[in-house]
Amino acid sequence: MADAALRDVIDMIDLDQLDIPAPAEWSRKQNPTLRDILGAHAYDEAWVPDVLAGRTIAEVGDRHDGDLLGDDPIESYDEINDAATDAATRELDPSAVAHLTYGDFTVAEYFEHITIYRAFQAWSIAKLVGLEYSLPEPLVDGLWEQIVPQVDQWPGMGVFSPEVEVPAGADRETQLLGKTGYWVP
Repeated sequence: MADAALRDVIDMIDLDQLDIPAPAEWSRKQNPTLRDILGAHAYDEAWVPDVLAGRTIAEVGDRHDGDLLGDDPIESYDEINDAATDAATRELDPSAVAHLTYGDFTVAEYFEHITIYRAFQAWSIAKLVGLEYSLPEPLVDGLWEQIVPQVDQWPGMGVFSPEVEVPAGADRETQLLGKTGYWVP
């Protein structure tokens, strides 16, 4: 669901919006644009089939380096996302090892990591470009179950910012965004 949410948002981006400056903390690149962020997501998506096949960085090499977006960035992203979705929807062993740049994890943990990342990027990109967008309710509920029980640990690991107080009676999405430091009054 998080991957589909991110794709929905990316598919709503106008090509002229790709030059919009993106927050520096979204990228290791200096002065990133939304196109740079889209390129990073394409790179991340391109790795999904390899990660799920148990391949290491050494085995894959530089196959996914360079400009993956070409002249039609949104369509290129969608094609890469289709391949990732195909790999992710096959029968997988959740206990298999996923070799990531920051360590080895199970496939189940890998899916948790990318779910969180993609969901909050979907929301953040939508906000950046001024889209009226809400994360799907079932995704918010799943993130709530996954994140909230251990929310106090996340800021210490650098994953989320400290909690932001939200208005009384806020909906579940706003509450989640507040607990993870994303909500902006």
